[in-house]
Amino acid sequence: MIISKTPYRLSLFGGGTDFPQWYNSNPSTIIVASMDYSCYVTISRKPNFFPEYKSRVAYGKIEHVNDNGDIVHPSVRECLRFFNFESGIDIYHAGDLPSRSGIGSSSSFTVGLVKAIHGLRNARATKRQLAEEAIFIEQKMIKESVGCQDQIAAAYGGLNVIKLGPGHSMKIIKLGISFSYREYLRRSILLGFTGLSRDGTNIMKKHIANISEGKSESMLREINKISENAYELFKMEEDIEKIGNLLNESWLIKRNFTPNVSNQNFNQIYEIALKNGAVGGKLMGAGGGGFFYFLAPPQKHAKLRSALRQVNIWVPFKFASYGSTLLNRSSMNEI
Repeated sequence: MIISKTPYRLSLFGGGTDFPQWYNSNPSTIIVASMDYSCYVTISRKPNFFPEYKSRVAYGKIEHVNDNGDIVHPSVRECLRFFNFESGIDIYHAGDLPSRSGIGSSSSFTVGLVKAIHGLRNARATKRQLAEEAIFIEQKMIKESVGCQDQIAAAYGGLNVIKLGPGHSMKIIKLGISFSYREYLRRSILLGFTGLSRDGTNIMKKHIANISEGKSESMLREINKISENAYELFKMEEDIEKIGNLLNESWLIKRNFTPNVSNQNFNQIYEIALKNGAVGGKLMGAGGGGFFYFLAPPQKHAKLRSALRQVNIWVPFKFASYGSTLLNRSSMNEI
């Protein structure tokens, strides 16, 4: 039996520029962090004890199939096809946080499953290999409307700067900040949940269409410029107010990507937050609901929570230094 643990991500700057439709022709800088909340994938070979089915997949619902090509879950089906895995298998998924909530959970699952299959095959894979295989599976095989920061964050862990394009160039740089500044940044992040899970596929499809039609060019150039400025501020370990001001600028642009990125409820939450000490924030992922976070001096957090009584769920935040990893391995399943 193999169990993988894979972190979710918190996008700081550059979101929306990590799509090949953009970075194939334009340089992009994305700053992303991994959170100390994870998804877990358990995988084991299934002996032929149950002739009524060959493979079982459990992920909120349970599938029993006699042909792995009949698996409905797209990531499971295509990961097994990528590895030419035709024998019987048991796969079980669990997560610390709800899916479809802007934390890159789908990509974390794919990276975790790829990591687990490598483990089951007694094979080693580099972080870059994990990220690239997951990106290929999601973009090319499943044909999901996804970028590439989620897979990179899940595979690498920590705080990273991703440099993309033009073309197929991809460089991952560890964000070099001191431990004390990292803690200052962590304590400045106030992570909340709207209570609304959503499928961001349609939002992302519209975003990609706008890129292809040239409708987002000026916005994405400005987003990238803000991200590059933020990178410089991080390296200088500037005050959270300066970082937050850039995050605010970025969010005001991002919410104009498509009409469904934000909504009236979150816009109200955001305005109240700014009036009570927040210096920036955003809905995570594609938007439309799910998780959000604010940057604010730590001493302002109590006031913010008190002012935002409509937010019922605040989530303690910690960075994850780890990327996708294997928790255990049973030798009976190794080959």
